[in-house]
Amino acid sequence: MLKVDAEDGEATSINNQRPPRILLLLPTTTYRTEAFVSAARQMDVAVTIGSEQPNALARMDPSTFLTLDLHDPDRAAQQVVEFAVAYPIQAVVPVDDQATLVGAAVCQKLSLRHNSIESVRAAGNKHSMRLLFEQAGVPSPGFLLCRLDAEPADLAGQIRYPCIVKPLALSGSQGVIRADDESEFVHAVDRLAGIVQTAPGRDRGTHGVDDQQGCQPSLATHFLVEDFISGPEVALEGIVSRGVLQTLAVFDKPDPLEGPFFEETIYVTPSSLPQDIQERIVNCTSHAIEALGLSEGPIHAEIRLGAEGPSVIEVNPRSIGGHCSRVLRFGTGMSLEELIIGHAIDPDFRPPQHDLNPAGVMMIPIPCAGRLLEVLGLKDAEDVAGIESISITAHPGQELLPLPDGSQYLGFLFARGSSPAAVEASLREAHSRLKFHVEPAEPPS
Repeated sequence: MLKVDAEDGEATSINNQRPPRILLLLPTTTYRTEAFVSAARQMDVAVTIGSEQPNALARMDPSTFLTLDLHDPDRAAQQVVEFAVAYPIQAVVPVDDQATLVGAAVCQKLSLRHNSIESVRAAGNKHSMRLLFEQAGVPSPGFLLCRLDAEPADLAGQIRYPCIVKPLALSGSQGVIRADDESEFVHAVDRLAGIVQTAPGRDRGTHGVDDQQGCQPSLATHFLVEDFISGPEVALEGIVSRGVLQTLAVFDKPDPLEGPFFEETIYVTPSSLPQDIQERIVNCTSHAIEALGLSEGPIHAEIRLGAEGPSVIEVNPRSIGGHCSRVLRFGTGMSLEELIIGHAIDPDFRPPQHDLNPAGVMMIPIPCAGRLLEVLGLKDAEDVAGIESISITAHPGQELLPLPDGSQYLGFLFARGSSPAAVEASLREAHSRLKFHVEPAEPPS
């Protein structure tokens, strides 16, 4: 088996045995393929990439690529079982929300350590999550489940304001809109309905309990209205072993997320919050994980710090998205992806200490809808003190759609510095030097 040294992050095969094989479930839309494949290569782990699109190189090495239906967990799991007859798999690592349910189904079929299918399904449906939090006494926003085919004006009088309108699934704050009165609520629901109509996998997010009208709540049929909690927001990155949370990092989000849309920009770690507040955040997250029934693997949690203390917005059974994991280092340089793979393979794996030197990332927001023409000022931005790297993920000619309608970013800025404040200042200065030329989209006729 593979053993990972928590001090230096290196992996070795015991007695020169064949290295273990992991299945990386990588949706074609993920930003994280390179990071996970590179981590596996660094650890001398054999990799099979499972994705929904076939790969032309699969004919050359059938052990390396596997085409799976990520919208059908049962079918995908059976495909992996048949594949594993020839190429045994020791661990499964689902990357991004689209793959977590398939990962649980595959692990169950192969008798590997995993989160239960029920817990992953609940975490992927915001209504199911709220119900479980309410039953377990986890601090979280008040909520109301509503039907998308209901008349928004009829619902508006039943709502406490300010409120948040959000889809049952989707990620990256797509479709999440604040409303401060009945008029804004009607407009927000109409806009959300349009977003859901064009969302891929509209049947995602089903919940096993029928509503009062006998319909299973899903992304296509229902939405959630939540109480708005004013206050700063933080993110917690962790890993769960046998149901016990180990915190890897707490991120501050210095930009106020007050709406009407909730585009996340800057994450900085370590957190500058008082230690007692951080302990309450960790305890609240642990309570939420227990309520969902999550037991193994990475988690990414979003928490609001309201007047009454931490309130859990959501807990996802996957690691931080985009390229944001680059800011995290462990031991003497282990990446978050190496840590996740090490934990998946070795049940006794112990994550090394997080590098506590201040670091941060900015997810570059999209300024307007349209076609990206060019990006200027990269060299000037790279010259800002503290900037470690810049990754522009959008390409010239790409159609851009800002939140809440879209879910992507233009790219990522990474910085390190002597303090969290210095890191934040570097990110803001570098961003100010970038110029994005976008040909605005024509308004609908």
